[in-house]
Amino acid sequence: MQERSSVTDLAEQLRRELDRYSPGGKLPSSRALVDRFRVSPVTVSRALGLLAAEGLVVTRPGAGAFRAAVRTSAAPAGDTSWQEVALSADGAAELVPRSVDASGVLVSLAAPPPGVVEFNGGYLHPSLQPERAMSAALARAGRRPGAWGRPPTEGLPELREWFARNIGGAVTAAEVLITAGGQSALTTALRALAPPGAPVLVESPTYPGMLAIARAAGLRPVPVPVDADGVKPALLADAFRATGARVFVCQPLFQNPTGAVLAPERRGEVLRIAREAGAFVVEDDFVRRLVHEDAGPLPRPLAADDPDGVVVHVGSLTKATSPSFRVCALAARGPVLERLRAIQVVDTFFVPRPLQEAALELVGSPAWPRHLRTISAELKARRDAMTAALRLELPELALPHIPSGGYHLWLRLPDGTDETALTAAALRAGVAITPGRPYFSAEPPAGHVRLSFAAVAGPQEIKEGVRRLRTACDEVL
Repeated sequence: MQERSSVTDLAEQLRRELDRYSPGGKLPSSRALVDRFRVSPVTVSRALGLLAAEGLVVTRPGAGAFRAAVRTSAAPAGDTSWQEVALSADGAAELVPRSVDASGVLVSLAAPPPGVVEFNGGYLHPSLQPERAMSAALARAGRRPGAWGRPPTEGLPELREWFARNIGGAVTAAEVLITAGGQSALTTALRALAPPGAPVLVESPTYPGMLAIARAAGLRPVPVPVDADGVKPALLADAFRATGARVFVCQPLFQNPTGAVLAPERRGEVLRIAREAGAFVVEDDFVRRLVHEDAGPLPRPLAADDPDGVVVHVGSLTKATSPSFRVCALAARGPVLERLRAIQVVDTFFVPRPLQEAALELVGSPAWPRHLRTISAELKARRDAMTAALRLELPELALPHIPSGGYHLWLRLPDGTDETALTAAALRAGVAITPGRPYFSAEPPAGHVRLSFAAVAGPQEIKEGVRRLRTACDEVL
């Protein structure tokens, strides 16, 4: 983290000084910059690389760095208004227009302005990511024979075997495909399982990224309510009968956003109901490796108890590592596996081999179980800090369930609260939160917000964020 900050600071300093040089003028040597700014040669090299990527300088091996030529003014913008007609005409004949709304996804991907507490993040704070272990794994992977060659389209056999063992049951390596993250796997699964215009059953509330995938594929999301024990089987059966749907997407473990875990007595019911409907269950097992220290034994994935090929399982390494470590397993059995494989090959060919090799190095190293133990303790501490701060500062926000895994809390707002106004007020107060509306595929029963405790530096920042949220609530409630 310190090296990254030094690179950014040096690049900014050099950027401010570029006007001292005429186009083509030579900048001070790397050695001179090292001496002047008291940084390492690596920092100088990376800072110049940033400026070169921005087109501000040109580096010439053996000669040095030079100010780039002044950019000419941009060409006049063309007329793209014709696209409105073309795109709308394309959707007019579709039963369900394939509109793409990425706003619910971008909330957890966009970095807030400097100084804003990030309660809207969807990934681990850099201090919780296994950066050293990932860097070491990538370095070792790069030295493996054939590491930069073309991998099997299904994924490396050893990595498929590792994922199969982690899913458990009778799942084999031959039934696992390696994909570029959970979002890609869900996209492949929904395209394989349902034709455009078809209904797809979803938990309510549920992950906005999955709703976006469904709508972009021309599918019609149909909500099935969840409670503290997961999806309600009786309502699931009713939804299958009423819609004729052939797909149900669920997160049985630490559901996003409620944090619910599918109760033991409901697990078999869900599989039975889907099987009788002739339908698939897409199991998004996205945070199994973000279990909290006090969770106790976890239930097995639904796929481990499914001999009939009802479950299409998605399980990723991304949430427990880094947003850029996009390695995931897509597991299924029966004829559907070939359809999944074909769609993935057409869409992406394969996951880059160096990343797959790095994943093998990482999960096979002693650093991996140490990392999982560390984040298990750290996430519990952050969850407890947020829960305590909310109870003290914001007792009017209902917290119906405290999860023992995952990275967020789901709160119900007082009746009549304007989510949009509260989100805007919170940002003005210096804290970014996630409104609840994008998590519902139909009308929500009440206003909600989701607060992440994983994307912040620690308990002190959580307390400060809740204090700022108190200020916003005083303005809006």
